[in-house]
Amino acid sequence: MTQAAKNIEQRFQDASAKLARAKSEIGKVIFGQDSVVDKTLISMISGGHVLLIGVPGLAKTLLVETTATVLGLNSSRIQCTPDLMPADVLGSEVLEEDGKGKRSFRFIQGPVFTQFLMADEINRASPRTQSALLQAMQEKAVSVNSKDHALPKPFHVLATQNPLEQEGTYPLPEAQLDRFLMQIDVDYPDENSERKILLATTGNDQADIKSVLKDKELIEIQTLVRDMPIGEDVVDAILKLVRNARPGDDAPAVVNDYVTWAPGPRGSQALMLAVRAKALLEGRESPSIDDVVDLAEPVLKHRMALNYKARAANIGLKDVISALTKDL
Repeated sequence: MTQAAKNIEQRFQDASAKLARAKSEIGKVIFGQDSVVDKTLISMISGGHVLLIGVPGLAKTLLVETTATVLGLNSSRIQCTPDLMPADVLGSEVLEEDGKGKRSFRFIQGPVFTQFLMADEINRASPRTQSALLQAMQEKAVSVNSKDHALPKPFHVLATQNPLEQEGTYPLPEAQLDRFLMQIDVDYPDENSERKILLATTGNDQADIKSVLKDKELIEIQTLVRDMPIGEDVVDAILKLVRNARPGDDAPAVVNDYVTWAPGPRGSQALMLAVRAKALLEGRESPSIDDVVDLAEPVLKHRMALNYKARAANIGLKDVISALTKDL
């Protein structure tokens, strides 16, 4: 083994060890959500954004706050409401006058100028405010009064959404949904985990969460993910899965019968990064087809839509994606 290969192998081992410690720290306060924690970390080290969907009280906000602390990122939070304006998120320019009477505009940064932005109940924000986040999520910069302002690095949006209450909400447009690397469904914990939650949260002793990474280390891990080798069989599996999800002459019957909107190339890109990140999180130096199968649903389901025929037949996105992955 050459010295360069040894150095790369050491980088993988160091990164995996740090991620294992980060997962352990998050596990001190988040119980019974191992899959959610794993997918959140996978999204972060892939350099992507996360959409968390779950009913109130499932520790979505706590997960976001804890993840920011453990990864060593500065964070801010916006509570999305219908009257939230773009300037409340991006910031605005104010007219100031100095001691000599000279007037000038000064830009005051909004909460989006952070490394880790939590958008709580994002679907309650108006389409105008949601579009303000769209540029930030894709370009890592915002435009205010025709001036571009770069956002800090790294920059991640973790948005939450309540699937129950739909009054006064604005469904996220397809273009914005496509910017999220994953949609992670947060379910109820099992009985043992809920017992731990009761004991841990109703006493005076609180878990001490420590920072495991720094922002520069996270950026290095994100670079390492992109450097990870990936086999042709895995690439072929990703292409086959995503392309088969699109209605057309060569698509499976389940797709042509039920799918109206399918993932584009960004879905393939997201899945490529996610399977690499999953392998790194689990201490492996390359991803497998099993990783593609495991991550197909959270990466693709918010990039697809079903027709009325699917609803009438009680067919969900999970069923369609499951049928597609069986052919890999």
